[in-house]
Amino acid sequence: MKPAISRDGNALAKAPAAPKHLSTYARAEWKRIMPGLIDRGIITRGDLGGVEDYCRARGLVREIEDALRSSGEIDMKLCRLQDKAMQTARQLAAEYGLSPVSRARVGSAAAEEDDNNNPMMIGRNRAHG
Repeated sequence: MKPAISRDGNALAKAPAAPKHLSTYARAEWKRIMPGLIDRGIITRGDLGGVEDYCRARGLVREIEDALRSSGEIDMKLCRLQDKAMQTARQLAAEYGLSPVSRARVGSAAAEEDDNNNPMMIGRNRAHG
């Protein structure tokens, strides 16, 4: 089981611009996900490479989809490449709380932290929390 994702003390407070070398689709993904990552306080400067890789993988999925649609043919080599890019994107999405399950891990970590700091939780055995 993966550990819960929690806020990082060194988290970025503002989203950096999408790297210029990313494709149009990858930059669009960066702009789509970055506000949520910043709001949750889980991205540091050291994480930007992994986030970039995620966006590159999502962008590649879209680029291959365009290529498959425009050719009108099924290119099995492109289909396999697209499937690999989807798998990579899914794995990286889980690392950064971009899937429902990993977002739930972020939420449960925040709830536990809140409970531990709540003086109204008098009757709770904090040794197990």
